[in-house]
Amino acid sequence: CDMYGLDINFLNDRPEYKPDAASRTKTRSVAASSGDRRPLVLGAIAAVLLPALALGSWLYLQNRNADLAQQQADLDRQLGALAAQKNELTNINNQAKQAREETTALATVFNQIKPWSAILQDLRDLTPNNVQITAIKQTVPRPGQAAPQPSPRPQANASPQPNAAPSPVAASTIEISGLAESTGAVGDYLILLQSSNFLDAKKTELIKSQLQQSQERLQLPRLGQNTQRTTTFDEKNLPSLPQRVEFTVRTALNEVPASELVRELNRKGAAGLVTRIEALQRKGVVQK
Repeated sequence: CDMYGLDINFLNDRPEYKPDAASRTKTRSVAASSGDRRPLVLGAIAAVLLPALALGSWLYLQNRNADLAQQQADLDRQLGALAAQKNELTNINNQAKQAREETTALATVFNQIKPWSAILQDLRDLTPNNVQITAIKQTVPRPGQAAPQPSPRPQANASPQPNAAPSPVAASTIEISGLAESTGAVGDYLILLQSSNFLDAKKTELIKSQLQQSQERLQLPRLGQNTQRTTTFDEKNLPSLPQRVEFTVRTALNEVPASELVRELNRKGAAGLVTRIEALQRKGVVQK
């Protein structure tokens, strides 16, 4: 019956018989009591630092916003000054453009001028001895007058064209009338006029050529009242002048700029116009 007996020692359950266990329990309780203060310290530090950081950030942002507002105000002032300068520059450019346009228009006027003194001198140089000029007439078209065009030959079943091109504006024409010894002299004179540097060869044409209907006679000079003739002579017995050809040539000035005719204008005596054109060429307004 000993093999079924129980041996229970209740002394191990009493603390006074376990000194090591009691010392370990005391050390653990002291450590637990000292470790419980760290969260409090950390919480206190966090409670102080977080508001301080928030306050510092707020102050920094306020200062930064003030700086940015000042910079924006400075930029707005600079932008306003630049806008005023831009408007002033635009006005200067517009004035310069207007001045260039006026200068170009004035140069164009000088470049299109062909003085009549040079034209008449050119006609004088081109006219041979067997041709006599009796009249020179310039015809200026009325404003809006169209240039004459040959009428087309009518066709059967022809339909009208509603969108026809506008007629070109008529240019001024020059008619040269005179007397020549023969029709051959008239033809030679027409060729000379077509070679002129001032006239348009394509628009130079003969529009009239016919023999004189009445022959002129030689006439004696009229003497004064106190002058007496030494001999008497019947004027009817004077010989008749040879019959000549009356002609009329229609022409027009060419569109060659005067800047390309400087040498010819100078030879024909238009020194004033040549001086103005050369001055404009030196300034670059008129191309050489």
